[in-house]
Amino acid sequence: MDTGTDRAAIVTVVLASVFALAIGAAVGFVTTFTHRGLPPWGLIAGLAVILALVLGFRLVFSSRIIGAAAAIGAIAATALLTLPGAGGTAFVIDGPIGYAWAIGPSVLAVAALAWPNAVARRERSAARSRMDA
Repeated sequence: MDTGTDRAAIVTVVLASVFALAIGAAVGFVTTFTHRGLPPWGLIAGLAVILALVLGFRLVFSSRIIGAAAAIGAIAATALLTLPGAGGTAFVIDGPIGYAWAIGPSVLAVAALAWPNAVARRERSAARSRMDA
């Protein structure tokens, strides 16, 4: 590969990461407001949306970097709205659902990013078998 192709690949990853960060922040912001609706279904739906967001970016772009950017955006928005203000937080109430919401997005995002890449593993094993043959 030449430097032009390398530079284009880096720019693509940076732009996709910025986009993923913004989308992740928007999703984290919206789901923080809606996680208390219809307990516990609002919580379950919000966690499922964040998990789908991170997995979707990771699978579409075949990169943990872009998936991590989406996760950072969602977790940052959730954390920002979870922080107590002068009179406490009005968005994440103390209780099991609030605690699950404060911790859940981070745990699910890390799990989604740490999950092994099965496609890459299959490609590596196929390449090894071709080399052995």
